[in-house]
Amino acid sequence: MVSLGYPEMLLSLVCLFLVWCWRNINGLPWNWPLLGMLPSLFCHVHRVHDRCVDILGAVGGTFLLRGHWFDKMDILITADPANVHFVMSSNFTNFPKGPEFKKIFDVLGDGIFNSDSESWSSQRKHARFLITHDRFRKFLINTTKDKLQYGLVPLLEHVSRQGLVVDLQDVYQRLTFDTTCRLVTGFDPGCLSVELPEVPFSRAMDEAEEAIFMRHCLPETVWKIQRFLGIGHEKQLIRARAVLDSVINKYISMKREELCKDGGDGGGEEEGLDLLTSYINGSSEEEMECNDDRFLRDTILNLMIAGRDTTSSALTWFTWLVATHPEVEKRIREELDGGEKWRVFGAEELRGLVYLHSALLETMRLYPPVPFQHKAPVEAVVLPSGHSVNPHMKVMFSLYAMGRMEYIWGKDAGEFKPERWITGRGTVRYEPSYKFLAFNAGPRTCLGKEVALTQLKSVAAAIIHNYKVELLEAHPITPNVSVILYMKQGLKVRLTRRWAT
Repeated sequence: MVSLGYPEMLLSLVCLFLVWCWRNINGLPWNWPLLGMLPSLFCHVHRVHDRCVDILGAVGGTFLLRGHWFDKMDILITADPANVHFVMSSNFTNFPKGPEFKKIFDVLGDGIFNSDSESWSSQRKHARFLITHDRFRKFLINTTKDKLQYGLVPLLEHVSRQGLVVDLQDVYQRLTFDTTCRLVTGFDPGCLSVELPEVPFSRAMDEAEEAIFMRHCLPETVWKIQRFLGIGHEKQLIRARAVLDSVINKYISMKREELCKDGGDGGGEEEGLDLLTSYINGSSEEEMECNDDRFLRDTILNLMIAGRDTTSSALTWFTWLVATHPEVEKRIREELDGGEKWRVFGAEELRGLVYLHSALLETMRLYPPVPFQHKAPVEAVVLPSGHSVNPHMKVMFSLYAMGRMEYIWGKDAGEFKPERWITGRGTVRYEPSYKFLAFNAGPRTCLGKEVALTQLKSVAAAIIHNYKVELLEAHPITPNVSVILYMKQGLKVRLTRRWAT
């Protein structure tokens, strides 16, 4: 009988580990004793979005990810539109955000993203009233136009004249941070300038989102211990939250002082009205307390994340996709028909442009700004796919995978084809929200959809008509690992002006 020494045993363990890694790369995750499928999750966390595509494509759209035995962490991952419709619409009341969601996203406080029931309903009605008001619409159009002309254009002109390499993802984040901050609070932090100043608030938002993502991957007991000890991503989140709270509280104080000085009107009819002024003044048909500093803090942060992150993410992926698809770029330029001269387009000019609109939707199909969502049922239920879920499980939608499923979009699901959104009559094709989930679905459908599309079209038109975007050779383009789908290394480009001054 041959006995194995420690070197032989170690070699055997290494071989076993390598076999396990190969199995996880080429097949489905193993359900390990005690650990469940968590080792596979961490093995592929750097490419978690594409891993979801691999797994869900192999199993037909829905997969049960087993958590470890010491924590109830089973997750049903799905890209099945029938399941999405069931959870988000027809069985909506059984799938609230719930206490588990609120614990993970506690930095958002009691804002609209975290709230349920009456609190959510009241906040949503109030926000809808303010966002659809004529004064806010005017403010949106004027703010977008001003920021393009006096913020984005001077920066792009400087970059193109100097032949500099610029990270357009950073530029877009600065642009949307400035515009969102002004729309929400009335103040412009001036982050979009030639100097590219440091933006502590924006960096804190990024750090908070990374930490929130890690909470999705770790057992609750682990990240709570990290928080207690002040280490790891939890230390990062604590630091980020302090910055977010400090800046937001400063804006609230500044707004109260401003309103006291001008009598509380917040500007004339022509200038429009920011949301913070409206909340403080209580200018809504809904009876709710909106003047409390904590409510204002939570509301501002929720709106800031919604406005900055989703729009800048979409612009980043859109610019890259158009730059790598010359035929799409050519068609957008033809549709813009801006002549051979430098110009910025108004919001009304862009409203009826079908191909530009379709190219933006196609971008968000393949690269949804929020790549996943999760819910937990109040009561056990069977989904349309036949899978049972209970209150101790999560149901997670992979929006990134949904955009790449052939059984949803056809054999060309992985291709960037704006034409798929255009009908035979030349109009924009309607796709149900449970199939195209970029703006959410059901009662929680995004209130800011039109706001986002207005900004997206204005910026996209200015870039495509006026500049040639040259991608930096060998610069890697990969999705990051966060709750917002950005490019991990940014979007490094050179810009060349298409028209003479």
